[in-house]
Amino acid sequence: MRYFIEFSYNGKNYFGYQIQPKDISVQEELERALSTILREEIKTTGAGRTDTGVHAKKMFAHFDTHLVLPEKLTHQLNSFLPNDISVKRIFEVRNDFHARFDATFRTYEYYISLDKNPFTTDSAWQHWRRDLDINKMNEACSILFEYEDFTSFAKLHTDNKTNLCEIYIAKWEQNGTELKFTISANRFLRNMVRAIVGTMVEVGSGKIKPEDLRKVIENKNRNSAGTSAPAHGLFLVDVGYKF
Repeated sequence: MRYFIEFSYNGKNYFGYQIQPKDISVQEELERALSTILREEIKTTGAGRTDTGVHAKKMFAHFDTHLVLPEKLTHQLNSFLPNDISVKRIFEVRNDFHARFDATFRTYEYYISLDKNPFTTDSAWQHWRRDLDINKMNEACSILFEYEDFTSFAKLHTDNKTNLCEIYIAKWEQNGTELKFTISANRFLRNMVRAIVGTMVEVGSGKIKPEDLRKVIENKNRNSAGTSAPAHGLFLVDVGYKF
C-alpha cells in the first residue's frame, strides 16, 4: 500500500530535503525514523527538494509498505525525530499516486526583516540597512505573469527538461517591519524563488526599474538576474493535490 506523510521542518541544520552522500538531510532523518519504527527499510519520495537552509511549513512525501501501520505511528515518529522535524499526519492513497508528479501547485513564502531583529535571524533576510519600495516590487510582480520561461532564475547546470513554469500568485505584503513575498506556481526551477526575490530587492532598492524585469527574463541568462536571496528566509508553505 502507498501512504502519504505530511510534515514540516526547520531547515537550518540540514543540507536540504533530499538525501546527500555525505551531509545530513531531512529525508535521511525521516527514512531512518520510519525504518526503525516499522522494522523494515522505508524509502520516501518527496514532493520536491528544498535547498540547504530552506524551511518547510507543509511538505509531503510518499512511501510504500505491506505492513499495517500502527495507529500511533505519527506520535511515535515525532518522539523519534529531532525537534526540528514534525510529522502532521499519515494517510493511505491509491497505489499510483505520486508525491512529486501529482502535485498541482507549490506555494512558497519569503520573509524580509526591515528592522534589525535578533528573533528572526534564522527565518528572515535582515535587510535593514537600505529601504525597500514595496509598491515597485509589486509592480515587478505583475510582470512575472506575462512569462512562462524563467531560465534567468534557474540554477545553472541542472538537468531540467524544461524551464517553463506557470505562476499563479506573486505578491509582496508588509506587516510592520516585515515583508512577505508569496509565490505559487505549477512547478519551480532550482533556486528560482530565491533568484526572483534577489532581483525584486534590486527593484525595491532602486538599482533597477520594475520594467527592467522584462529584459532580465527575456535574456534567459542567470547572470542577468539578481543575486539569490539567503536561503533561511524561504519557506515551502503548501503543496496542492487532487486527492
